[in-house]
Amino acid sequence: MSVTQIQAASARPPPGLWANMGGPQSRQRSLRITSTLLGGGAGPVRCAPVRTLALDFGSEEPVGFLQRLLDQAALQSPEALRALYPTPPGCLLAAPAPAGCARLDALAALPAAVLEQALLLGLCTSHVYDPTRPVLWTQRSLTRALELFDPEGFYA
Repeated sequence: MSVTQIQAASARPPPGLWANMGGPQSRQRSLRITSTLLGGGAGPVRCAPVRTLALDFGSEEPVGFLQRLLDQAALQSPEALRALYPTPPGCLLAAPAPAGCARLDALAALPAAVLEQALLLGLCTSHVYDPTRPVLWTQRSLTRALELFDPEGFYA
């Protein structure tokens, strides 16, 4: 490579940076989002809702309450719940449930129903349900209200 070729190559920006990286204020715009792919949209492309997860522990501390339920069921850890309750096999999208969604009263409901929801919440982050991750119970994860959506119809 000649000196001229090296100088010409070094003067060019890296690939992908040829696009306009911004513009004057007069060329900027904002858009109002009026629809969603998640939930009950009527459009042709949307993700189907699978399940809503929401527990209400009242004044109880969630992790301690669930540990007592595990002890009563003679289970060693939250991971043991995988053998008792079927879980969706693939990854799902998670989004906050609508305000005011019905929460399962953990103090009054059957322990099996509470433990099943706690298992699923333990497999969720705030954005995704992943059945391959470890079951993690924290105050934050157990008190979330989430809707799970199947992205297969969108990405297929």
